[in-house]
Amino acid sequence: MIPDFSAKSSSGQNVRLSDLKGKKVILYFYPKDNTPGCTLEGIDFNRLLPEFQKLNTVVFGISRDSISSHCKFRDKFGFKFELLSDEDESLCRLFDVIKEKNMYGKKVMGIERSTFVIGEDQTLRAEFRKVKADGHAEEMLKFIRSLE
Repeated sequence: MIPDFSAKSSSGQNVRLSDLKGKKVILYFYPKDNTPGCTLEGIDFNRLLPEFQKLNTVVFGISRDSISSHCKFRDKFGFKFELLSDEDESLCRLFDVIKEKNMYGKKVMGIERSTFVIGEDQTLRAEFRKVKADGHAEEMLKFIRSLE
């Protein structure tokens, strides 16, 4: 069972995991708004959103960016799913996605692109770590279909 959590979303509402009981939930963690890989991943999830919805699945993108940044990112690309702000890294710690990365020769701590699928009963069904942005949303759709 995933511990209940709450996070601010790009709609201005708080999203609480316990309120989503009875639905499958995709939480995809990404490093930063408006970067090439994160944009590609978001566009792909958005394009496939109607398919996820048919399968009783909600999608949330999560990064350490602020709600203001998320709103600009969402509006720029027309995302129809919520982006969750994890500025205090509480969700990042819960799902252990903060890892040491090498950026231009410097060691930095950042989000490792990872996705978690939570079942209708709020148990972790699968985790995908070190994912590649390109094609990832399609892989998640195939996985969700395999749960049916």
